Amino acid sequence: MTDHDFYRVPEGVHTRWASPENVWGRKGGGGKSSFGRKGSPYLFIRPGEALTLAEVKNNSGIVHRIWMTLHGLCPRLLKQLRLEIYWDEASRPAVNVPLGDFFGIGLGRMTAFENACFSSPEGRSVNCHIPMPFKRGMKIRIVNDGFTTANMLYYDVDYTIGDSIPEDALYFHAWYNQELPTTLRRDYTILPRVNGKGRFLGVSFGVFMDKEKYAHSWGGEGEVKFYLDDDDEYPTLCGTGTEDYIGTGWCQGVYSHRYQGCTVADEERMQLCFYRFHIPDPVYFHRNIRVTIQQIGSWNSELIRYFIENGVQVPRAGLFAKESVEPIDFSDPDLPDFDLFERSDYWTSCCYFYLDKPENELPVHVDLLERVKSIPDFDEKELYDMNNELPQIRLIKKYIANFHELELDELRELSKALNVVVAVLTNQERALSQEE
Repeated sequence: MTDHDFYRVPEGVHTRWASPENVWGRKGGGGKSSFGRKGSPYLFIRPGEALTLAEVKNNSGIVHRIWMTLHGLCPRLLKQLRLEIYWDEASRPAVNVPLGDFFGIGLGRMTAFENACFSSPEGRSVNCHIPMPFKRGMKIRIVNDGFTTANMLYYDVDYTIGDSIPEDALYFHAWYNQELPTTLRRDYTILPRVNGKGRFLGVSFGVFMDKEKYAHSWGGEGEVKFYLDDDDEYPTLCGTGTEDYIGTGWCQGVYSHRYQGCTVADEERMQLCFYRFHIPDPVYFHRNIRVTIQQIGSWNSELIRYFIENGVQVPRAGLFAKESVEPIDFSDPDLPDFDLFERSDYWTSCCYFYLDKPENELPVHVDLLERVKSIPDFDEKELYDMNNELPQIRLIKKYIANFHELELDELRELSKALNVVVAVLTNQERALSQEE
């Protein structure tokens, strides 16, 4: 942004906010509920429901900011809700990822952070400031794949319409992946091969390591790899280690910088959440791109004893790696006290990129029962936990078990019938209670 952007109004460009008080961003259409006295500040998203949060038809524009918060925000909600974003009337969304992961909340762990693209000011809301241009229209939806209602969704989608979008402007995309666990000596996929011209913007990770197999050892020696424009076996861009990729060194602690950071570094649970954005150091591709990262750890004398005592077998990595996957002989007296080994842990990620088309053909992790496995120590019973519901809904479900299956018209019909029955019984109670 240049200085003059602050004090000039582009000709024909208009500001709009989509929120529960004006979902469609209509001029003069905001705050009409309850005589304008904050009558509709939030939405309910029932199980299996998809709600449109913002939509523009037959116009150009730019999405500048997305903010959200929810009642009872928890790891389950962050995984069971899914964000979809469509550009220019495309049939497939360019963004179709779990809500929390999109906003850089790895493993469902809310924490306060801020970077150039995302933030959670106090660990109880989420913000996105990535510019997302469109040429003919956009639609943003949220989908509830869970079995309970997502209550009180407050949100703003701040955008402009009428912007002059260059013909070569790229469309924003995001893709989520998880491998639980990863496969030995097969690099984790950050982004499968995508064809087209574009820019890789960045990625956020959530990782929990296999403590039973590797104790509390460091598992971030793996190198990130960018396969650009028909790279085959070997990449054009290759890093030197996981913590190196996010700008630090010798393991990683908690920090939030503009383009790189680590929001969670839980040594006790061996959980990490971290990110990197390629804004001052762009990663361009002209025909295609694929991005991966290795799963490699390091040993010391203490870890060698742990491996021997627990019968853990691992292949060697690093300078003395072998082509065949064979276990290291830890009884070898010539073995160094420190070196690298291949390992398998639990990785999730959400990557962000721009592409020269509004759709992509990437696979989507839609199944909720698979997604929640990326929450460490998650019990599937929590998917049906009613404690996160509002008291009124818990009370209704106590008497109407299939409440979530009823359509709004059916609920209105039921409400009218209940009002009549309650009025009759109330009058009857009053009449019978009068003494002669």
